[in-house]
Amino acid sequence: MAASELIQDSDDIRPHLEVNVTQRIRKRLLQLSPTETLSWWKTGVAFLYSVFILFFTTVIITVIHERVPDKSFFDYVDRVPWAFTVTEVNGLILCGLWLLQLLFLKHKAIIVRRCFFMIGTLYLYRCVTMYITTLPVPGKHMVCAPKLYNDSTGKIWRILSLSLTGSQLMCGDFLYSGHTVMCTLSYLFIQEYSPRWMWWYRWICWCLSASGVLCILIGHEHYSIDVVVGYFATTRTFWWYHTMANTHALRQAPNNFLSRTWWNPIFNFLEKNVRTTVPVVFSWPVALPSSCRQRYRIVEGGRDETLCLVSFMKSMKAFRGFFT
Repeated sequence: MAASELIQDSDDIRPHLEVNVTQRIRKRLLQLSPTETLSWWKTGVAFLYSVFILFFTTVIITVIHERVPDKSFFDYVDRVPWAFTVTEVNGLILCGLWLLQLLFLKHKAIIVRRCFFMIGTLYLYRCVTMYITTLPVPGKHMVCAPKLYNDSTGKIWRILSLSLTGSQLMCGDFLYSGHTVMCTLSYLFIQEYSPRWMWWYRWICWCLSASGVLCILIGHEHYSIDVVVGYFATTRTFWWYHTMANTHALRQAPNNFLSRTWWNPIFNFLEKNVRTTVPVVFSWPVALPSSCRQRYRIVEGGRDETLCLVSFMKSMKAFRGFFT
């Protein structure tokens, strides 16, 4: 009887559950229908936007047609010989500031691996773009190293000397600009992992980055497209990665299109144990001795606070006795 009663009770519950589910579905449909109807005007705005851009593209093509092949960025800006030196100096300053800032960050292990991944990924992209699109030298001031053709041994020695010293001027590595990557990526990391109240520090770094990128063009060391592609590749990779890293719910979301990147498995490996936004906390890179920590550390309700107070009072008495 007990079993039959349970079966009967379950049979009685099923219709009620089906009715409840049906009512909920109808209610949601009624809620979505007016919203969907009202959102069609946004679809119309998006359609007009696409039509305008397509028309604007024909305008740009017409303008460019009149400029080919005797017009370029270099026709409007004369080459400044010392401009590229400014780029390299600014890049070194930004890298130095970022390394110094990284040294005092508490969660440096997470941040360092993010930095290394960004550098590796961006320069992998650069290898692909350099190989599939070889641009001519942007200026006559560049003196390229002689070609070795079929000399495999000479190429190996050139690779080693270029990797260790970088003394030879190699041509063809234009698309995209590595100096743009260096200046932009350093600034992005400085901005992301610095306190908000240090706005003046971030503003100075932005000026160094922007002027460094601009001096690449003024020095005629790269084409405009090299700088633009380098900027977009760096910023988008940085923003995509940190969007997924700082929003833990996106990682397992089925409709997360950012997870379709080829480096998503590497991302999951690097960020597996990081479940929240990395706080900007600074600490001393070298730990103080245990005696100093015990004496000067302030802990709520602990003996360390008493030791600090006693030590301070003794020093004040000694200071007063010295003058009396």
